[in-house]
Amino acid sequence: MDIFETFPTTIADIQDWEWADLQPFVEALLAHELTADSLDRWLRNVTAVSSLVQEHATTLHNRTSSNTADEDAEKRLHFFLDHIRPNLTATENQIQKKFLASGLEPPNFSVPLQKMRAEVALFREANIPLKTEEAKLANAYQALAGKQTVDWDGKTITISQLRPFLRNQDREIREDAWRLRAGSYMEHQVAFNDIWTQMMALRKQIATNAGYADYRDYMWQEKLRFDYTPEDALAFCDSVEQVVVPVAERLMEKQRQKLRVDCLRPWDIVVDPFGREPLKPFDDVETMMDSAQTLFDKMDDGIGSYYKTLRAEGLLDLDNRQQKAPGGYHSTLPLSRRSFIFANSVGLQGDVGTLVHEMGHAYHAYQKFDLPYVQQWNVPMEFNEVASMALELLAMPYYPRAEGGFYDDAEAARAKLEHLTELIQLWVYIARGVRFQHWIYTNHEVASDPVVCDEKWLELTKRFMKGVDHTGLEDQVRADWRGTLHFFLVPFYMIEYGMAQMGAVQIWKNALTDKVGAFDNYRKALTLGGTVSLPELYETAGATFDFSPEVFQSAMDLIEASIIELDAIQS
Repeated sequence: MDIFETFPTTIADIQDWEWADLQPFVEALLAHELTADSLDRWLRNVTAVSSLVQEHATTLHNRTSSNTADEDAEKRLHFFLDHIRPNLTATENQIQKKFLASGLEPPNFSVPLQKMRAEVALFREANIPLKTEEAKLANAYQALAGKQTVDWDGKTITISQLRPFLRNQDREIREDAWRLRAGSYMEHQVAFNDIWTQMMALRKQIATNAGYADYRDYMWQEKLRFDYTPEDALAFCDSVEQVVVPVAERLMEKQRQKLRVDCLRPWDIVVDPFGREPLKPFDDVETMMDSAQTLFDKMDDGIGSYYKTLRAEGLLDLDNRQQKAPGGYHSTLPLSRRSFIFANSVGLQGDVGTLVHEMGHAYHAYQKFDLPYVQQWNVPMEFNEVASMALELLAMPYYPRAEGGFYDDAEAARAKLEHLTELIQLWVYIARGVRFQHWIYTNHEVASDPVVCDEKWLELTKRFMKGVDHTGLEDQVRADWRGTLHFFLVPFYMIEYGMAQMGAVQIWKNALTDKVGAFDNYRKALTLGGTVSLPELYETAGATFDFSPEVFQSAMDLIEASIIELDAIQS
């Protein structure tokens, strides 16, 4: 009898599994003779094992995010990290080697094979326990960040719950909120610093073990970045500094003038300059989810149906509460062909944007699951984020209540204006963050000292955040980088957002003249999964994988013209 006839079909079946329970199935894969006739069945069994284990681990991670005090989930996750993942990582490498040695190539597999060759070349058994420790430190960072609370008007609230007050019309309230958030990171600096120094030591050793001079070169291979180099990433930052920063500075000056203040401070950036209260698209999360259902239904039957399924199955955790990790994310549940969306909604337009963004990732997963093998589902993050960011822009026409959305016409125009303005700011933030990470990992020894990182962050903030006065706030700015989870949890995962935003803007530009055609091209690109190169994915979606100053200038011309038009409506 084929051992895979007894293979579990749900993660509930493996809750208490140890490596010895999974090992027979992995050994069966390694013992199987690969031929042209047996390859399809073998790859499907590999996909089954990978999907089951990944969904089990992802579900545990989701539980620890939803409740950082969930001791059972944390215990099970640590058991997985200590006793199952290390063994699985080693055997996955053997499985890849077996496949490559066969010389077989199924249809639409040239890019997956390229990735597998790179992963095999990068693999070092000595790095398995180091990556386990790194994952535990990442979990410790999330727990520390999730525990941060402040006293506001006699109540204990989370850092995320300060966000609405940064849009309050009372400047003193905005300043208090900004200082409280910044003060929290200053207060917890010692704990964050301890995690950082441990992470830096691990990452240096991981790169050394793999034979790389620095962690940046190592990560470039681990992230399978075949279509651009570290120098290209820095050139992207140069384009932002040359083309986008001046536009951002002009917008900051307009904000200062409208607010009638002598200088624009960090707590003045997102407040409405016309004296209006923050947009309040919903009173409670259920209302937001109801309106989002209408929005997705109107955009596309497929995305509306999938969103309805996720909601019905309890796979949306969107409200903000204490002991919940900060931020928002999408995670794939490959065994059940589902997604989990995590957020911290507090009643702002940004919460709507987060839900739409993460639903873009979910829709992408939904589309690529039609491909038969797990190796074909591995899509570069530089395009994964196109799926989410493009959906944010494509959703804007559905904001008005006349379309079933959240706002009257004037409010919808304001929401679009805020999104486009934040889009420009995002490119600036990304360029600052990318420069920071490239500096860190090409100056590993000095950057292992968080105090040195503080000074670099302050320098880059002054360089990129033009038009904002940080005088007297230098200590707060120095501490602020600790709140960027990418630096701790997913190093070098940031440039993807900037590149993808350019792809998304080009898709949006196409939709302004052909809404149906632009969405069809977008969806067609999502169905390709990871079977083609980045330039091909962008081209299929109706964009170009080019981040030169000329391309940035074209995008900025469109965005700035749209901002001027929407701004005129506001005044």
